[in-house]
Amino acid sequence: MIAQATRPVLGLMCQPAIRAGGRERDGSMRTKRAKSEKRLKPGRIHAVLTTLGREIAQEIIPAGTVLPPENDLEARFGVGRGVVREAIKTLSGKGLVSVRPRHGTKVLPRRDWSLLDRDVLNWLVGPDKPDRELLLAVQEVRLIIEPAAAALAATRATRHDRQRINAALEAMQTADNQDTRTAADKGFHLAILDATHNPVLQGFRSAIDTILSTVFVVAVDSVDGWYEENLPNHAATARAIEEGDAQKARRAMERVLGYTQTKLSRRKVGANHRDRRTSRPRNSRHVQ
Repeated sequence: MIAQATRPVLGLMCQPAIRAGGRERDGSMRTKRAKSEKRLKPGRIHAVLTTLGREIAQEIIPAGTVLPPENDLEARFGVGRGVVREAIKTLSGKGLVSVRPRHGTKVLPRRDWSLLDRDVLNWLVGPDKPDRELLLAVQEVRLIIEPAAAALAATRATRHDRQRINAALEAMQTADNQDTRTAADKGFHLAILDATHNPVLQGFRSAIDTILSTVFVVAVDSVDGWYEENLPNHAATARAIEEGDAQKARRAMERVLGYTQTKLSRRKVGANHRDRRTSRPRNSRHVQ
């Protein structure tokens, strides 16, 4: 009798434990899902940010446009509201959009963008059809900054700085493909910026890094011999820095950048000329 009476009691005692175990399993699953979503979130933010950034930079979404509401962007990209908001927040931080209550998210004109931001430059120059006008504009800025940086490096470079510059030059001289040439050329210019020991000048590293990659895409594959022809100017810059001659370093760097500027300008003219030729009707060969 006692045994029979205790069975229901034991059953009742076990039920809360079973329910508690179920709640623990549900909570554990929710925690795992939350952790998984947290791991995926940076990638999703990057995907939304990159797509919208490129569309704005390439004027697929022109200045003055109000972006779709958050729920439309969520549906387009298949993400949550938090992802969309983080992407918009980053675009706003780079100057591409303004966010105002009851006015939505509006695309700003290019003059408001952070044009030296690595992402913005990448979106602007594009992987397939680089914006040569922008490249030439950035080259002008480089002509203002880098010769002065070379002059400062000549007076401030440490032994380690000079070793880095000379090692990058040697890498440029022995490079035999686009990847190694790009890496070595970047290393040369960035080592000179670092040798100024000026934190503001060093802030241009990411912009120069990005623009050098694009310059190579436009010029290296298109203009035979330009890389080899400009090596003596790089060597003269490194030698002037080694000697501590600021004026020689400035003039040598001006020749380095002036050569690249000339090549890019010629490529632009050549491209425009080819576009005009290919756009003529077939029967226009007799028209003078």
